[in-house]
This record gives sequence, C-alpha cells and structure tokens, in this order.
Amino acid sequence: MSDWYKHVALVGNPNVGKSSLFNQLTGLSQKIGNFPGVTVEKKEGVFNHDNKKILVTDLPGTYSLYPKSPDEQVVTDFLSHASTTKPDIILCLIDASNLKRNLLLFTQLSDLGYPIVVALNMLDVAEKAGANINVDLLQQKLNCPVIPINARTGMGLDAVKAALIYATTSSRPSFFQPEEFNPHLADELRTRFEVNNEYAALLLAHQYLNSNSISETDKQEVAQVLNKYQFKGKSLQAAETIRRYSLIHELLMGVLSIMPPPHPGWSVQLDKVFTHKIFGYVAFIAILTIMFQAIFSWASIPMDLIDGGFTAANNWLKSVLPDNDLSSLITDGLVAGLGGIVIFIPQIALLFAFITILEETGYMARVMFIMDKIMRRFGLNGRSVVPMVSGVACAVPALMSTRVIDNRRDRLITIMVTPLMSCSARLPVFAVLIGLIVPSGRLFGFMSYQGLALMGAYLLGLIGAIVAAWVFSKFIPQKQKSFFIMELPVYQVPRFKNVLQAMYSRSLVFVTEAGKIILAISILLWALATYGPSESMKSAETKVATQVAQGIITADQADGALASAKLEASYAGIMGKAIEPAIRPLGYDWKIGIALITSFAAREVFVGTISTIYNIGAEDDDTDTVKERLRKEVNPETGKPTYTPALGGSLIVFYIFAMQCISTIATTYRETKSVKWTAIQFAYMTVAAWVFAFLTFRLLGGI
Repeated sequence: MSDWYKHVALVGNPNVGKSSLFNQLTGLSQKIGNFPGVTVEKKEGVFNHDNKKILVTDLPGTYSLYPKSPDEQVVTDFLSHASTTKPDIILCLIDASNLKRNLLLFTQLSDLGYPIVVALNMLDVAEKAGANINVDLLQQKLNCPVIPINARTGMGLDAVKAALIYATTSSRPSFFQPEEFNPHLADELRTRFEVNNEYAALLLAHQYLNSNSISETDKQEVAQVLNKYQFKGKSLQAAETIRRYSLIHELLMGVLSIMPPPHPGWSVQLDKVFTHKIFGYVAFIAILTIMFQAIFSWASIPMDLIDGGFTAANNWLKSVLPDNDLSSLITDGLVAGLGGIVIFIPQIALLFAFITILEETGYMARVMFIMDKIMRRFGLNGRSVVPMVSGVACAVPALMSTRVIDNRRDRLITIMVTPLMSCSARLPVFAVLIGLIVPSGRLFGFMSYQGLALMGAYLLGLIGAIVAAWVFSKFIPQKQKSFFIMELPVYQVPRFKNVLQAMYSRSLVFVTEAGKIILAISILLWALATYGPSESMKSAETKVATQVAQGIITADQADGALASAKLEASYAGIMGKAIEPAIRPLGYDWKIGIALITSFAAREVFVGTISTIYNIGAEDDDTDTVKERLRKEVNPETGKPTYTPALGGSLIVFYIFAMQCISTIATTYRETKSVKWTAIQFAYMTVAAWVFAFLTFRLLGGI
C-alpha cells in the first residue's frame, strides 16, 4: 500500500509557472528520475497538509493531449487507462492571461473523468493586460475548485493544498462526445480494453501507435477495430478542436472581460529593443559581456581566499603529520582534490545566478526568438536554441531537452552539435587557463581582459556548433518542414529567493556529483602517481643519486628531483607517456596527457588532476597555491614556463571542441538509439579538437 494519501499530477501548458508551483508545494522534498521506459525527466515531490502526505508528479508542459513530441507523449501515457501510475487527482495550472488557450487542455482532462483542482496563475499579468476574470463564475461553470494563486510568491498555496486533499469526483458534463462522430467505435474500444470512458477510448484510438503503455498485441487489436469502423483520426481531431473552442467561447461569456490597456506595457516597449533585428543582437552580446566580466571579477576574491585557505591547510597538515604515504595521500590526494572542487564554486554559482535571472525575467525566451533567425540559415529549427542554450549549463539535460523538437532531422542535428556549447564543467578549465595566460588588466578601464577571453571561449563554441549544424544539414535530408512557434512571456522582476535557490542547488550538484568524481579520481591519481613498477622506481632513485654524486644537482634540489623522477616512472607517468606522441604536436607533455585522460570522466577533473600531478611532482614549497605551482612549471626542453599563451590557448581550444565526457556520449546514444551517430559525433569532435588546438598552438608561436 502506498505511504501517501493521494497522488497528484501537476499538468499545464508550457511556461505557465509549473516549476515554480512544484517548488512551492514540495520545497526540498524532491527527486528526479526518468519516466519508465523513456528518457523524459520525471520530477516528483511530497508535501504534508493536515497530517496527510501528498505525492506530486510534475508532468512536462503540453498544450493538449494530442502530443507532438516525446515529452508531451508522456502526459498522455501517464493519464491513460493503461498507466500503472495513474494519479488520484489532477492539479491543472492555468495562465489567466491566456485563459482561452489554457482551457483547451482543461476540457480534455475533464473529459477523462479525473477529479480536478484548477490553480489560476498570473492574474496580475492578466489585469495589467486589461483582462478581468470572474473567478467565482468560472468555478461554477467548470464545476471544480478554481483557486487564484501566484506561483512565484506562494500566494494561495494553502488553499491549493486543502483543495487537493478534500476534492472529490464531481459530475461534469462532457465537453466532447466522440459517439456523435463515430457511434460504435468508442463503445467497442471501451469494452475490449476496459477503458474508463468514451474520451479515453478516443485517445486510445488516436495515440495507440506512439503509446509506451500499450503492448504490441493490444496495438494490433486497436488497429483492427479502427479499420473496422474506418477511423479518420486527423479529421476527427480537427472537429474536436473546433467543438472545444466553440464551447470554451460560450463558457467565457460573463467570465472574461477585456479592456485594452491605456498604453503599451513594459513588455512591448522592451521588445522593441530586445527583439529588434539589429539592437536585439547588440543587447545580447552586451549582456554576455557583463555576465562573463562579473564571473571573473566578482569571483576572483573568494576564489583567491579558497585557494590560499587550502594551501594553508596543506601547509599545516604537512607540518603536523609524519612523512609517510598516508600523509601524502591526505595532503597531495585528498586536500589537493578538494581544493580543485571548492575553488570553482563562486564561478559556478555566479554562472547559474545569471542564467536564472535571464530565465526569470523572460529575456531567455527573447534570445531563443532572435537566434531562431540565425538557426534556420544553418539548417536548424528555432526549437534547437532551447537545448543549445541549456548546454551552457550541462550537455546531458540539454540533449534530453531535444525531445521538444518534433522534426526528426532537426532533432538529430541538434543532438550532434549541442555538446559544442561550453558547459559549466568546462568553466573551471577555462578559468584556470585564462588566469594563467591572459593578463589581469582592463580594456577601457572597466572591461577585464580575462572576462573577454572567457566570453570568447563560449562564443567560439557557439560558432562551432552553428557551423557543424550547417555541415550536417547538407548530408542529412529534410523529409518534412519544420516550424518554430513560441509565446513570449511578459517581463518580470526575478525573485531573489529563486536566484539564491538556483545558486545553492547547482553548486550543491557540482560539489556532490562532479565533486565525487573529482575526489575519487584525485585519490586514484595519487596512487597511480605515487607507485609504479619497482624497477622503474628504483631506476629513478639511482638516477637522482648519481646526479647528486656528480654535482649536477645539489643536495637541496634532490627531493624535488626525486619526486619528479618518480612521477615520470609511476603508472600515471607511463599512461601519459603512452599518448604523448599523439599530443606532442599540440604542445602537450605527458603530464597534461594524464589530465586529458582523466578529464574524460568529467571535464572539471582536468584542474584537479593537474593540481594533484604538480603537487606530487613539484619541489616542496608550502607557500605555493595551485595557480603559482602551474606558473612555476618549467618545460624541460626549453627551460621556459610550460604554460605559455600558445599552450594555454591550445588547451582552451581543445576543450571547446572535444567531446565533453562519458555521460554525454551515453546520453547521445540513449537519445539517438544509434551507435553510428554516437560514433560520428565522438569522431568529428575529437578530430576538430586536435586540428584546431594544433592550429592555435602554431599560430600563437608554439614550437
């Protein structure tokens, strides 16, 4: 028996505030997974009210129960007769400023026979647009609870919770009677498949081929019934939509009155700039410039404090711990690994703060709108902008979000190029390399060179994605036309609480998820870099002893030389040496080769690996921070600093174009279900990374 009192399905159109309401209802009591049998993200949470535990499932946004994408198909399957997780009640979230359009979905849900509670959101937006809604009359006509709320502030939340607990099934008249168009079809389907009502049977007739909750045997039986009654799905769906909108129009008489606003709202005025064919792009570049300037400038102070703090901690630990392998594991493995995680929290938090602000204000939708014009010239649908923008955060959910693209070719191309968008995992790599090779001065006195370099890295990834999309569009045939239709939300002031929550949750994910990988690999690296074949390690000791005896190095230099020699002879050194011939043309040595290998688990690991490797291989200078150790690293062949502008630039370009991580490859395969396309994606990105990194190294004077 379930341990909750009721199971609630949160349903609504896209961009009506479902995520905000879900967060308000469930707080931190959430978990994320996938719906059974599909890769669509499943969000569940619980809340308690009147000592009753309620489970809430946040379903993907959909305009109707006739899906056009895998995301929308989940909603229909979840509410269908064959679902094993059917909810007890539906919480239907409606945008008051688009009442007529939102009610189409409500009428379909109502005809399925579920108990429904309507949460009426964005009343303030509707009022500013001149709309007045008689909520009491609307509740009377819908014959279910209608509760005004503000999903962003939580207003009306207690009333929603109470309604969900105490709402019961009420007899609502059907908005659409399938038997009027095909009298016997729905009745036979109900009998054969034990469907709840006529409309559920009609949905089965429309959706059986794409449904994930119906067996192949049942699909064949449904096909036989449809053939028997000469079912014409498209014409019946069109007739249904016309009938529903006609009834909605009648229903809104006396409920909705609209008075034109006395002057255009702020959204209209701002859109004259932000969606302008010229100024829109200028504004976008300006906002990006501000964002990356802030990430470098504002985060520098806490990052330096964290870096210095871990250096001081290491210094203290080395002074109190005995000189043995366990102490080395703690200082050179654990502490160095933790330092490589925590130091980048300020930049990660700031990045997601800006992304959240852009989403909350409504500006992100404008970015998608203006970028659509560019995307189409390179063979992409405007919907491709959504996963590509999401790719700035993480490629894995970004690839999953391509399910909103109903055109198969456009979706495939988007999957193939989205990993070129520089994700937040690459930010630590860019940050440390840019900090090493780009001067800390300012252009025109206020624009940081390092911030401009960071923005350039992200823009280069975007350009690479667009060019790659154009190339793929020439080889993948277009079998159907694609369209991009989106509704621009009104501008809103971002809520400080939501911004802080995003900063906290994303930083926590970085520490707990990426951090576990980084820490584990740091410990593994310590072991690989500390131990090696016994003969090789003895040979390293003999070599250093000989150099001391011959006066090549002094006794004071012996410890550092021995540590470096043992590192080269270790298992990690052997790994790096094995791939060194392939990466030497890019300016990389075997130490960087080790970092390239380990960072394939997660891009952030590069910094932790380099930190651990140089911590082990360097002379024992307790005052050095991670950045200082990297600056002091010397190329043994040239006698000059290893991290020159040529090498740093080459590494940055390599990480812009190289495949992100193992998880991204797995997600590509899961979304395409194709070994061929997964292999093509990995191959072209690897080749591009090598070629462009080589060209960068040579152009910047590398030898």
